[in-house]
Amino acid sequence: MKYIFSNIAGLLLLFFSSAWAEKPNVILIMTDDQGYGDLGCHGNPILKTPNLDKLHSESVRFTDFHVSPFCTPTRAALMSGNHPGVTGAYRTSAGRTMMHPSEKTLANLFAENGYKTGMTGKWHLGDNAPHRPQDRGFQDTVWHRCGGVGQASDYWGNDYFDDTYERVRSGSRKGTFENFDGYCTDVWFREGMRFINQNKDNPFFLYIATNAPHGPYRVDPKWAEPYKVEGVNNPNFFGMIANIDHNLGLLRDHLKGLNLDENTILVFMTDNGTSAGCKFPGLDTEPTLGFNAGMRGKKSSIYEGGHRVPFFLHWPAGGFSKGRDIESLAAHIDVLPTLADLCKLPKPDKEYDVDGRSLTPLLAGKAKSWMRNHLFLQYHGGAHHKFALGPLTNSVVMTERWRLVNTDKAEELYDIVNDPAQRNNIASQRPGFIKDLRTAYQSFWKRVSPGLKPVAIDLGDPSENPAVLCSQDWRPETGNPPWNFSSIKKIPKVTHPWLVNVLKAGKYRFTLRQWPKEADKTIAGVKARIKIAGIEKETVIKDGSKEINFTLTLPSGITELWTYIYNQQGQVGGAYFTEVEKL
Repeated sequence: MKYIFSNIAGLLLLFFSSAWAEKPNVILIMTDDQGYGDLGCHGNPILKTPNLDKLHSESVRFTDFHVSPFCTPTRAALMSGNHPGVTGAYRTSAGRTMMHPSEKTLANLFAENGYKTGMTGKWHLGDNAPHRPQDRGFQDTVWHRCGGVGQASDYWGNDYFDDTYERVRSGSRKGTFENFDGYCTDVWFREGMRFINQNKDNPFFLYIATNAPHGPYRVDPKWAEPYKVEGVNNPNFFGMIANIDHNLGLLRDHLKGLNLDENTILVFMTDNGTSAGCKFPGLDTEPTLGFNAGMRGKKSSIYEGGHRVPFFLHWPAGGFSKGRDIESLAAHIDVLPTLADLCKLPKPDKEYDVDGRSLTPLLAGKAKSWMRNHLFLQYHGGAHHKFALGPLTNSVVMTERWRLVNTDKAEELYDIVNDPAQRNNIASQRPGFIKDLRTAYQSFWKRVSPGLKPVAIDLGDPSENPAVLCSQDWRPETGNPPWNFSSIKKIPKVTHPWLVNVLKAGKYRFTLRQWPKEADKTIAGVKARIKIAGIEKETVIKDGSKEINFTLTLPSGITELWTYIYNQQGQVGGAYFTEVEKL
């Protein structure tokens, strides 16, 4: 009997091992602020990217692939398969970086289907529960908070080298801050390879999202030195890309050494147009220095250079290991359904009823059976605009040939096939066609507009108690709140509310600070006040105080949290940092 059970166990192990072996691993790499022209394989005459060039030569390349014009919305669309406005995460600060809790992610999808899920680097979809990567399906993470290393909610003192990041180990949602040796990009790839080692016997999904080459432009001088030549706008920017390229080579060698390279889907993409690869006289112009692949516009522009980016897919076991271009219109919202198809995951239920479409017919060479009538992109507000200005403002309606560009000043139409630099506005020649594109846009707006409603931060979540709130998530009606180290070094002179969700009624301790706790600095103020859920309380700030404490009994539910710090001149601003602990 013992022999029979032993053989049955052996057969079951063999069966499940075979089943796992058929499942491809997935590694998704996304760099930050690297434009279409910031690669040697795309024609850049100065920048050397040998490993990216090799991957390009061995991949299926989508040459008309679009994302959002800047960080958070691209990440929201990539993770959810939905338009950014639908998710609620459509800006880079101001409390508009978090997706509605109902949104499911790529990590949820893979984890629910037996994959180990890991993430390293930049998240930028919320620093607090229930919006952190560990709340969104990632089991093993090493990440920095906010939108960039050195921004307000990042660990105080981080500067790209030997920094402190949050680690979350598998089986927990509670993170711990840990110091890591080395340059940030090296850490993200090194930790990614550690994750691969630990999960090499299971199917895994790994998301490496570098903060480089996003500013501030810091890198070891040895990477930047080759680019201190005529014709280069920012040597450090190119050096950061060269370092990414080096790490990609290490990663591919690592996969090969583990015999995982054949059955791993490796995707490379970027999150928006270039930020410093060229010199531009204006946001929406062609560059006066540098290579932008013939496009107009840069990061944050709704012209082509702001949102058309590289997308390479390599998977030898799936038949995708030879260079091939696909010119069909594709986008970030298509990644989730495409990976689900390639990995033969069960068809997503209603929770994954996404805006994107699977690109697998295109990958299989069946372009005639796959047609996208329109693709929509919208920049919902900006630093000097009111949020969610309304239909059409700062939007682009795309077809294979046309771009209807709506700025807050004009409506423009471009034939992108014959005018890729978008120099000739022919709107006056095609009024009927423009009307058709406007009509098509209405269905997009109907789908997106409900999602623009506010998203709250949870208070009282056991995995984050206390919750540490930062001014970058204040919700002003226009403009940006204090969101980086430079802005929070100033004496508070403005305040806005946080939108919070008190999970459970009871006592909460509020600790107000001008500086993060790690900075260990005193408050420049004489009086403090707090307002939440119809309750107000104030106190005198003693000389030398580093914090102000309030204890309040709160009802459950969604409400606004306001903080006030008054200085000796009577000026008032908010506490840049507030810890909220459920007692």
